[in-house]
Amino acid sequence: MVIRDSVEPILDVYRPVGISSLKFSKLSLGTVPPKIEGIRVQSFQKGQITMDIDFKWGGDPNIVLAVETLVASLPIQFKNLQVFTIIRVVFQLSDEIPCISAVVIALLAEPKPRIDYILKAVGGSLTAMPGLSDMIDDTVASLITDMLQWPHRIVVPLGVDVDISDLELKPHGKVTVTVVRGESLKNKEFIGKSDPYVVLFIRPMFKERTRVIDDNLNPEWNETFELIAEDKETQHIILEVFDEDSLKQDKRLGIVKLPLSDLEVETVQEINLQLLSSLDTTKVKDKKDRGVLTVRVSPCMPSPRPVLRFGASENSMELCIRRCCTTSTPRRRRCGRWSWRRGRWRSG
Repeated sequence: MVIRDSVEPILDVYRPVGISSLKFSKLSLGTVPPKIEGIRVQSFQKGQITMDIDFKWGGDPNIVLAVETLVASLPIQFKNLQVFTIIRVVFQLSDEIPCISAVVIALLAEPKPRIDYILKAVGGSLTAMPGLSDMIDDTVASLITDMLQWPHRIVVPLGVDVDISDLELKPHGKVTVTVVRGESLKNKEFIGKSDPYVVLFIRPMFKERTRVIDDNLNPEWNETFELIAEDKETQHIILEVFDEDSLKQDKRLGIVKLPLSDLEVETVQEINLQLLSSLDTTKVKDKKDRGVLTVRVSPCMPSPRPVLRFGASENSMELCIRRCCTTSTPRRRRCGRWSWRRGRWRSG
């Protein structure tokens, strides 16, 4: 019940175009427990203990996902589910029994979490809905990356009125991305040329999209977007180029990943990115050239010094990083058009 209540709203957020509903019709985790094959204490900070846990599960769950489209409904069963990953667990300690006030849970990005399963249509065939299997795979991968993969995390307070603000993921800065142009894009049309557009994001939940340029394999967009980043060392900018199709699902022309760690802070860089058929090299079957995407990137990543949230008292020190990337210290009482006066931030 807990999984159903928490996951179904997320599935609705990640629901692909063409799918009207994604809900569990059956959900049981079975009787086989997971195995913990190793535990390492990675760091010990005052008030916290961080552990990395080797987690393996080859269970016998009964999971059936009811997939509804505008034209049909098809139950999809997850078979032979296996999970191999490293779980990071952070315990926030307390002086009161049970001595732990909150727990942080996340999956480490490296080594990449491995979640294997087979999709089987109940009373039908997956071929009845072309592309459905890939859409479900992409939805599962996006959900895990955006919600569970470090630095993203689930924070569970274990008491009443527990302060978990230091454990929650906070914005670190922003990245300004200009999608300049594409060159020699792959043509997916039998008649004419592809109608390309670009989708870009750091977190799959917060996607941006360019306009569509019709009938052009060398499009020029020159559109600028701002993406929020939480962790420069582990996050990436994902850029996907699609061919718009008014009758069927849009086809992906190529995809590329740009690590934030490769970017120079406060520097504008124009980068040519070679498009791939998939970010997972094990799934790359078509090794033909898919063209080049040119972007202009300017990251603004201040050192993570605290900035008082507007309206907070100086004593409470409610901390955040402002989107404009300005920072503040006790000696600096002005931040843009805001100034610290009479115990609070005031405009002007």
